[in-house]
Amino acid sequence: MRKTAGKTRKRTVRRTQPTLRRERMRVESCKEQFSLVEPQINSEGVHVWPFDLSCPVDVQFLAVYGQQNIRMNRHEYFEVLYLFKGSTYCHIQDKLLLLREGDLVVIGSTLYHRLESRTATPAMLAALFFDPELIRSDGGRDSMEYLTPFMRQGPDFPHVICTGTGLPSQVLEFMLRIRSELPASSPRSRLTVKTYLKTILVLLMNHYAPYTGTVDTFERQQRALDRLVPLFNYIRDNCENKILVRDAAQLCKMSKSHFMGFFKQVTGVSFMKYLNRYRVERSQALLANTEESMANICQEVGFCDQSYFGTVFHKLVGVTPAAYRRRVQGKNGASRMQMDHTAPVNFEKIAMPRYLDDKTP
Repeated sequence: MRKTAGKTRKRTVRRTQPTLRRERMRVESCKEQFSLVEPQINSEGVHVWPFDLSCPVDVQFLAVYGQQNIRMNRHEYFEVLYLFKGSTYCHIQDKLLLLREGDLVVIGSTLYHRLESRTATPAMLAALFFDPELIRSDGGRDSMEYLTPFMRQGPDFPHVICTGTGLPSQVLEFMLRIRSELPASSPRSRLTVKTYLKTILVLLMNHYAPYTGTVDTFERQQRALDRLVPLFNYIRDNCENKILVRDAAQLCKMSKSHFMGFFKQVTGVSFMKYLNRYRVERSQALLANTEESMANICQEVGFCDQSYFGTVFHKLVGVTPAAYRRRVQGKNGASRMQMDHTAPVNFEKIAMPRYLDDKTP
């Protein structure tokens, strides 16, 4: 209580009641990124997410473990990631970006990318996936404006938004609100989800307003990807055969030297590295789900030498093929990897923007 000019006045107390306290999310709800994403990456390096077609938006909590790094991939949907625990690296094309707790990363549909953890403890992320057609289908003149941050992602695009800007925590708030509405089984919930998504897109639009990239960048990247489709189809159907750089270049109607530079520019990795990763991924599926011998698997995925297969596999996966099979199948023949137990994360300790939280009684 404070007296002023003979009058008694109560001090106004501001309280915070962040939505995150109501969520009470814990790390146990995280899904292992490798087992969730890797099996759905095809020969083109495209990941397909099983959206609810009536409302193609999803929010997941992912755990990124060391020695379980997925292949470089892209996807037709757009993606926003919030790192809420640990640190991780994000490969986007030929760039390597460090993500720290509280950072946000924005990724469009034409760029190959992957997350990589280099620490013993897993990195934990909240991931927003959405089909851009959900916004385009509005048909309004301004519909495409919502998507410009995802369609202007040229070589110099600043994908990472640091926690110090305050924007990541604002975006996370609406990601959690979307999650609380899923599955969006009613017209009201679908409208709510779409409204929250558009709010996120407006926040990103405002942040990237000074960026001078153009939508032409997106169209050029899409045309470049289309030139590689015949090669990706060939790899899918002929993985067990010897595939030379010269053969790949001919499929794309390019010279060998032009193809090598073009492929790395489009996918972020060299052709042979891409091919080895694809073959190793195919071998992982066979090791996990069949009892075929190592020699047969080696031949089936295109490695003519079992010793070389083991070397490449160990380099990419972190363990030998035999150790991988034992780990995945387990002592009882179970065919899924077990996540290590980790302490829960208290989401209510994550700082939230004051304009969302403050309540004045």
